[in-house]
Amino acid sequence: MFRHNTVLLLAAAYWGVPATTLAAVTPTPTEAHSAPVASSFTAVSECHLHGSAVYCVAGTAEFEVHASATATQDVPPAFTGCHSHGAETFCLDPNGNEVELHPAGEEEHEDHEGHDHESSGENCHFHAGVEHCTGGHAHEACELIQRDYNVSLRVGLLFVMLVTSSIGVFVPILVASYVSPSHAVFTILRQFGTGVIISTAFVHLYTHANLMFQNECLGTLAYESTASAILMAGLFLSFLIEYAGNRLVQWHLGKAGSASVESVSSGNVHDSTPAARTDMVNIMVMEAGIIFHSLLIGLTLVVSGDSFFLTLFAVIVFHQMFEGLALGTRIAALGRASPTATIDNSSSTESNDKTTTVHNVTSSTSSTVTIAKKLLLAFPFALITPLGMAIGIGVLHRFNGNDPATVIALGTLDALSAGILVWVGVVEMWAHDWMMAGGEMTRAGAARTALGLGALVVGMGVMSLLGKWA
Repeated sequence: MFRHNTVLLLAAAYWGVPATTLAAVTPTPTEAHSAPVASSFTAVSECHLHGSAVYCVAGTAEFEVHASATATQDVPPAFTGCHSHGAETFCLDPNGNEVELHPAGEEEHEDHEGHDHESSGENCHFHAGVEHCTGGHAHEACELIQRDYNVSLRVGLLFVMLVTSSIGVFVPILVASYVSPSHAVFTILRQFGTGVIISTAFVHLYTHANLMFQNECLGTLAYESTASAILMAGLFLSFLIEYAGNRLVQWHLGKAGSASVESVSSGNVHDSTPAARTDMVNIMVMEAGIIFHSLLIGLTLVVSGDSFFLTLFAVIVFHQMFEGLALGTRIAALGRASPTATIDNSSSTESNDKTTTVHNVTSSTSSTVTIAKKLLLAFPFALITPLGMAIGIGVLHRFNGNDPATVIALGTLDALSAGILVWVGVVEMWAHDWMMAGGEMTRAGAARTALGLGALVVGMGVMSLLGKWA
């Protein structure tokens, strides 16, 4: 202000006119561009609609009023009691509710790549690659957002994902053909994989399912525990499949009767033994849960914005590598050495004994699941995420991750996969190894137990950390 007055005095002396004359026609720097503040008016009137937006006038200035209105008759003729809260201007509608005013023409910064919209209270970010906006004009973000995508980069990284997933799942199987699955290295990998699966179920899948069902594009759900209910459905489905599979194995063995006993007695044991079949069912259930969400990961990775794509890709690469190790080490353990039975040919002392008694348990190889079968079992995991990426590339300019039907589908599959992996991780891996009779860690020494516990915690921690970005 001192500098402004000095300039006026010098100009007045030069032109030979009173300084007050120049002051009357020379605006101060703040007057030149500032919109009227609430202290200069108490009401806005002549309210009308431009599309769905409400505009009102105060003097010669026009303001956009953040008030809901769907028709001309819903727009009040004026808003009164205008006042300021800091730099923001508010008025009162006829019901006494505060509404915020913005000068007409003031552009609100719209950034659909994941930044806060502080002026409107809108916050846009990504959930597993799908953009999600809350607050402000979030309803507008439910529409399809067209972007320029680097398609060639996505195609190239599809093959990187294929190689990485293949390394994760195939390497443990190949190494197990030279090193016994009972080696301490495989103990560490198995327990690390258990932690990865459990963290994936809770931190990644269940969290994402909840966020999907909280999407404002769906409105308010009548049942708030939708994600939890679907998770329980996945849990029950996993139990049902494994229970049915185990009963089928028992029925098959019972039907075979003495033929099975003769096969054991002669040493002609193959991969149709109960342990091998049960393990195969367990692994297939595990792989089904992983495949469901790996397909979604590939799809949502590709359709994420370019500014977020590379960060998410780096996280997903590690995610798939760790899950591949978890699955690969379990597949590698198929057919490992375990107790089998031999026949005691001594005569029975009870006349009513109509069954052959199995005694003298010895140790031998329980099955011969070939490496080719193991690699074939692992192949779908190596392929599924790149397949999801290929689908994403195909629908790149049509996919709307905030379309209600899409949100429901993604949330449902995430929650269902979470339930499957909760069962597999907690029951078939964690409890089976550490708590159930015959489990690997129930008979481990102190050193191996410490290694197993450490690997389990590290697996949980690393995958939970990745959940910050994916």
